[in-house]
This record gives sequence, C-alpha cells and structure tokens, in this order.
Amino acid sequence: MKKEANNEKKIMWYTLALMAFSTVWGFGNVINGFAVYGGLRSIVPWIMVFVLYFVPYALMVGELGSAFRNAEGGVSSWVHETIGPRMAFYAGWTYWIVHMPYISQKPTTALIAAGWVIFGDGRVSQISAATLHLGGLVLFSLCLYMASRGLSWIKKIASAAGTSMFVMSILFILMMLAAPAVTSGQGIQPITWSWDSFRPSFDLKFWMNMSILILAVGGCEKISPYVNKMKDPGHGFPKGMIALAVMVMICAVLGTLALGMIVDSSNIPDDFMTNGAYFAFQKVGEFYGVGNLLMIIYAIAYFIGQVSVIIVSIDAPLRILLDSADSSYIPPVLMKKNKYGVYINGYWLIAIIVSILLILPVFGIGSVNQIVKYLIRLNAICMPLRYLWVFAAYVAMRRRDCWDPAYRFVKNRWLGMAAGAWCFVLTAYSCISGILNAESAFELFMNILTPFILLGLGFLLPLAARRKQQQSIK
Repeated sequence: MKKEANNEKKIMWYTLALMAFSTVWGFGNVINGFAVYGGLRSIVPWIMVFVLYFVPYALMVGELGSAFRNAEGGVSSWVHETIGPRMAFYAGWTYWIVHMPYISQKPTTALIAAGWVIFGDGRVSQISAATLHLGGLVLFSLCLYMASRGLSWIKKIASAAGTSMFVMSILFILMMLAAPAVTSGQGIQPITWSWDSFRPSFDLKFWMNMSILILAVGGCEKISPYVNKMKDPGHGFPKGMIALAVMVMICAVLGTLALGMIVDSSNIPDDFMTNGAYFAFQKVGEFYGVGNLLMIIYAIAYFIGQVSVIIVSIDAPLRILLDSADSSYIPPVLMKKNKYGVYINGYWLIAIIVSILLILPVFGIGSVNQIVKYLIRLNAICMPLRYLWVFAAYVAMRRRDCWDPAYRFVKNRWLGMAAGAWCFVLTAYSCISGILNAESAFELFMNILTPFILLGLGFLLPLAARRKQQQSIK
C-alpha cells in the first residue's frame, strides 16, 4: 500500500509534458516566426527546428537532470560536475547576464499592451521612440523597487498571468479554426493549399533568421528538476518530451495557419511583431461578435505578465548566480543584502545595465516598431548563449560516461557526444548569424558590442575578487 501511495505522488509523463509546454511555448513565438519567415512559409522552418534541435535538446536536458539529480544549481551545477568550478561560474554568469537584454525588452512591450487596453488600437507604437522608452525606464524603475522589497507574491501573479496568456493562445487557435463556419467565410483570408504557398526561400535571410526560432524553443532546462520526481523516468521522461515536441509543433503549425486566415502572407504589416497579437485577438472578437473583449483580456494578461516577468527576472537569475557563488569569483560587494534579503548591489548593477540597453537604441533607431524588432533580435542573440553550456556539459558528461542517469538519450557514447556537439554548433551559429542579421550599421554595432561586453564583465569579476582577497591578506 505504501508503494502504491508513493507512486500516486509521482509525476506522469503527460503531466510533465503539459508543465513543460506552458513554460516553453507562447503565442509571441508564432507572431515572430510569422513575421520573419513570410507568414505561412514559417511552417517548414518550425518543423525543421523541432525535429533537428528541440527534440534532442529536451532529451539531453532530461539525461543531465537525472544524472545530477541532487544538483540544485541547474546548468551551472552540471558544468561544475562535468567541467569544473571556473567554467561553472562562467555558466552561471552567462545564465544571469543574458537576462539583461530580455528585461530591457519588457517595459516597452508592457506599455504597448497597456495602450491597446486603453485606446483599443496600436497608437502607442506610433509615438516617438524616446517618449516610449522614457516611460519604459520609469516602469522598469518601479519594477526594480518592487523587486528590492522581496515581494514573493509577484511569482504567483507571474504564474497566473502566464497561464492566462497560454490559455488565450490556445483559445485563439481553436476559435480561428472554427471561424469560417461561424462567419460563413466572411472576412477570412483564403489559403491556397499548394507547396508554393508554404515553400520557404532557403536564401541567406532564411538561415540568418534561425536565431528567432532557436530562442523560441529554448529554455526547457528549467524542467530538469522534475526528472527524478517522475514515475519510471527512464521511459516516462523521453515520452513526455516527445509529447511536448508534438504539442509545440502542432501549436506552431496551427497557430501559423490561424494567423494566415486573417493576414495575407505576402503583405505582412511592418508593425506585426509589435501589434500582431492584439490585432489577431481583435479580429477573432469581431468574428464572434464580442468586439475588443478578447483583445483586452489578452492585453491585460500580457501587461501583468510582462511587469511580473521583469520583477522575477531581476531577482531569480541573480539568486541562482550568487546563492551558490564561490568567493574566488564573486567580489564581496555583490554579496551585500538589504533587510528584505535581496542582493541590493546586484540590483544596482542590473539597473545600470538595463537602463543603458533601454536608452541606447533611441540614438540610432527612429521608430518604436524598429526598436521592438531590434530588441527581439538582440534577445535572440544573447539568450541562446546560455544554451551553449547545456550542450557543453552534455558532451563532457558523455565523454567521461561515469555517471548513472535514470535514462539515456542515446546509449552509444559517441553518438551522444555527436548529438551534443551538433546542438552546440547550431546554437552558436544562430547567435553569430543573429549578430550579422542587422538592418542598419547601428544595429550591427550594437549586436556585436552588447554580447561581448555583457560576457566580458564576467571575466572582470574574478579579477576583482582576487584583488580583494589579496588586499585582505595584506
């Protein structure tokens, strides 16, 4: 009886798949893919990325998580075990610092969402970039203040808002697929079911935009702690990850088809990455006779979600970096906490970096729409840098092959190393091609400068820590 009770507490494979699905996927991924790959032509690259990258990536994460089942530091713990403590610090630093462009993207998009709630249209994206980013700087400052107060309830709000947006995304797909029957085809963009309608160009731009898709499917290492809480992880985890990949692929394909029913793939609006999601829900509301209701619900959830994500992204990655920090690599000044238990000097460092990332684009990019696209592309360059450490740890683990994970992605050691190397190379390529995928000299300059400076700061901290230690000895 006791054994049966324990089994009841274990996570089943389908539960894990649903948990991972809501974490990994979002409607914005469909919007971005639709915009950069020419509408319906984004379906083929989505399928390519799922099959060649996402499935092996997710299964490698499961093997790492089960091999180091007692490690609490995630990727940095895996690197510590497989490569060493110094590389583990750089992995932790990378995981933290790439959140700076991610955070800098959020205030602007939050204010645009608020504009749709208030005005019912995208007029906020038509104001001057300087005005919007000044507002974004004020919003970021408020979020920074709230985070510094140690407000743990923000995480619950972030989870609720994220769940709401996830439900709304699925609802959009279902309602759009049913819309032709509801409206008798009125207002529906016809889809020509031929290979020419879906065939991508496979030109240089096709390959240089790959970073947008890599960004969209990354981050499944967040679910690694659940591997060892599963019933029969050896069979259940890969089954759950395959189910996850299938669900994500179906949503990407059906979401793209749903967008293709309201937007002409050969004439995608220039502001689609900025306002496309709200326009989509507005159209669905018109089809079902509820006006702007669905759009407003989505925009409110999105605004709350973006604000709470800023707060969580300020605090959580910093704690991951500093909670298990080695004094050999982190200067003592960064370890200072305020009365609420937050690393206050780390917050000041975040404030400086994010403020610079918010302000600089205004000097070289003229419109809000261009800045939104630029920040998405910059995020697609920086955020996947943390995935590189996942694959480096996996290759190092399979090279030594002296651990006993609950399950293995592939049994053959050399095949496992090859798979890890393939994903590492593909991720590195997407970051490099993303740097070169700039629409102006200013963007190219920022694409090169930003990741190098952010990563370079990580090399300065151990030097500062060593100098402080030498001064203490003297």
